[in-house]
Amino acid sequence: MAQNDPDSLSVNPLFARPGEETAAPKFRLNDSEMLPETAYQIVHDETMLDGNARLNLATFVSTWMDDHANRLYSETFDKNMIDKDEYPQTAQIEQNCWRILADLWHSPSPENSIGTSTVGSSEACMLGGLAFKRLWQHRRRSEGKPTDKPNLVMSSAVQVCWEKFCNYFDVEPRLVPISEEHKCLDGFELENYVDENTIGVVAIMGVTYTGMYEPVKQIAAKLDEIQSSTGLDIPIHVDGASGAMIAPFIQQDLEWDFRLERVHSISTSGHKYGLVYPGLGWVVWRERQWLPEDLIFYVSYLGGDMPTFALNFSRPGAQVVLQFYLFLRLGREGYARIQQASQDVALHLSGAIAELGPFELWNDGSDIPVFAWRLKDGYTDKWNLYDLAERLRTRGWLVPAYPLPDNLSNLTVERIVVRNGLSMDLAEKLLADIRRETTYLEHLSAPMPREAEHPGFHH
Repeated sequence: MAQNDPDSLSVNPLFARPGEETAAPKFRLNDSEMLPETAYQIVHDETMLDGNARLNLATFVSTWMDDHANRLYSETFDKNMIDKDEYPQTAQIEQNCWRILADLWHSPSPENSIGTSTVGSSEACMLGGLAFKRLWQHRRRSEGKPTDKPNLVMSSAVQVCWEKFCNYFDVEPRLVPISEEHKCLDGFELENYVDENTIGVVAIMGVTYTGMYEPVKQIAAKLDEIQSSTGLDIPIHVDGASGAMIAPFIQQDLEWDFRLERVHSISTSGHKYGLVYPGLGWVVWRERQWLPEDLIFYVSYLGGDMPTFALNFSRPGAQVVLQFYLFLRLGREGYARIQQASQDVALHLSGAIAELGPFELWNDGSDIPVFAWRLKDGYTDKWNLYDLAERLRTRGWLVPAYPLPDNLSNLTVERIVVRNGLSMDLAEKLLADIRRETTYLEHLSAPMPREAEHPGFHH
């Protein structure tokens, strides 16, 4: 066939088509169009270079949903969550979900609670922090006191979203350092960090660095003591990004939620142990009084009048639909079975790693199914956990190594996040690779080079 024949593209091999036979521009638009099949193949091929999501043991975010969920996703990805007038049933589904969460978290009156979906738990945390700040400002103004120096108290191991909140909204972060003796915020010396300008305390149900629960009841009791001696009435926001969807199912007797009156708000990630694809978060207030009315906007949009108090405006509605699907499909029993299975895998992995000579557990995954370990002090000068992480990466596993926060920044840990999708069979394959690569490192005759060493990510 002649080269200038307009039909020649239909018989050319795919990778000889225009667009495939040269490198596609990445930083400017093409002058001309490209066949959809060709554009698809280029993008498809680029994403092949990503890691395998199922083997990503660094992320907390869901990487698998069932076929019915995938079908619902494809049917609803065009819905805009903010457009409650155009998609009233999706708006109702959103309300259904946060009311289910209010009930799950033991709100004294779920119908008198208030909540919202968000793009992720970072946005949900910021809404919780904003409610704290605004209520504090209202109270201070009513007392004729200044409002220019608010502070928020939290662990130094807090997720970066809280540092962002303090930066973006002009709040002083007061970070309580963790230590070998106090591995998370537990109320120890809390009186040294709070004062009349403290808008609230953040307690984490599942510290990002290690997966440990901060003892919310113990923190609340310490704040009770502080109130008795100083009169300061300081609320708690529970950052339950992970644990708020674990504890209600497999640690039901643990008191961390709205059973504690000092807990005013709770946030979680629907896209973590809520088991939904990214990105979805939730925040619920114990009672409507803890969400200031002046943070709520009543927007006239496409013929409707609707309240909104999320930071984002237009955002996907599909993930909200998927959350309701899972609530219906799994119920308490199904969630408990899935979360317990993940914890069983975590405990199996941590127990086996603890038996390997070089390692010492920081925690074992008995809170959320996440655990971390360190190299025994003085064990070797030939290799470290960064080297193990790199060796595992060559086998497809992403198992990050990184330093702990200030005060313990000289201590490096490696962490595994067990999610739905990491089966016991895959866990055995992971253990075999950890043993194999540890043996390789143990037989080094000289230290590994340090030039390429860098911390792994720990979101």
